Amino acid sequence: MILNYINNYIMRFSFRTEMKVKLLKFDREQHVFEIGSGVMVGGQPGEYPTVLIGSIFYSGHKIVKNHLKGEFDKDEAETLIQRTEELSDKVGNPHVLDVVSSNAEALIKYIDFIADVTDQPFLIDGPSPSVRIPAARHVAEVGLMDRAVYNSIDEHTGVDEVKALREIGVKSSMLLAFSMKKVWPEGRIDVLKGYEGGEGLVELAHQAGITNILVDTAVLDLASVGLAAKAVYLVKSELGLPAGCGPCNASTTWAKGKEKYGEVAYQACDSAVDAVIQLNGGDFVLYGPIREAERAFPVCALIDALIAYTNKRYGVIPKVKNHPIYKVW
Repeated sequence: MILNYINNYIMRFSFRTEMKVKLLKFDREQHVFEIGSGVMVGGQPGEYPTVLIGSIFYSGHKIVKNHLKGEFDKDEAETLIQRTEELSDKVGNPHVLDVVSSNAEALIKYIDFIADVTDQPFLIDGPSPSVRIPAARHVAEVGLMDRAVYNSIDEHTGVDEVKALREIGVKSSMLLAFSMKKVWPEGRIDVLKGYEGGEGLVELAHQAGITNILVDTAVLDLASVGLAAKAVYLVKSELGLPAGCGPCNASTTWAKGKEKYGEVAYQACDSAVDAVIQLNGGDFVLYGPIREAERAFPVCALIDALIAYTNKRYGVIPKVKNHPIYKVW
């Protein structure tokens, strides 16, 4: 019944072919970027599978023994990563690892491990430039920059960080499109373009030498998922840039959901917020801890297949042979 509802939802909006605003096909030309070897992000909904991004080595991840020294259970980490590769092969959605640490030394160790056990692209994810920049410099030195996405350039990014990114040669970066002054979806476009005489994040990215721009529309809490989804739609409509976000930032903190509805219902709701992003044109979804891959892959693959099937009516054809539309039926 749930799948029928989703399909009807897609079809209902897709039939509005005469309207200037279409839910699933954008009038503006869409940018497509390649991260690593063959992971394509961007384009019209239905052309490429949603890129799924799972976090590893984050604060509280049980496989990490010492967050400062970067000590962790390598066997368990490799098992988790291999499972994402299996799921990706099975349903067609590419996977990217969100490599997280609050310590530069540890982050570098994690990245070196990732490079040895998988060909997947990865995010260089730390809370500050003092963590991210040394890791990015190491990535460049060992020849992994084509697989790396800097996470992220935001409203606090200063001249020194921009200069360092250019000197290092970072080519791919997330832009965190959020400011407390601009919380509504339209305001997040202002953050990207610039407002009140200030430079926008897109301009900062260009100054930093970034060529592959991915926009994270920022989820703060459960109520903000809809705002972030609308912002994804606006980013693609107005700028044509790949966009997405991490709805898991909200659902994983929704304690009342489990208490009130139980584990099964909570998991369904957790999947629903991912679908909301996809149904607004999202090119990537940060689905949360890597253990959630078992849930995220089949759900997002099904939504991708439904969107692609619908958009064939309007001339949008999948551009990769392993698209979920060819695997989930």
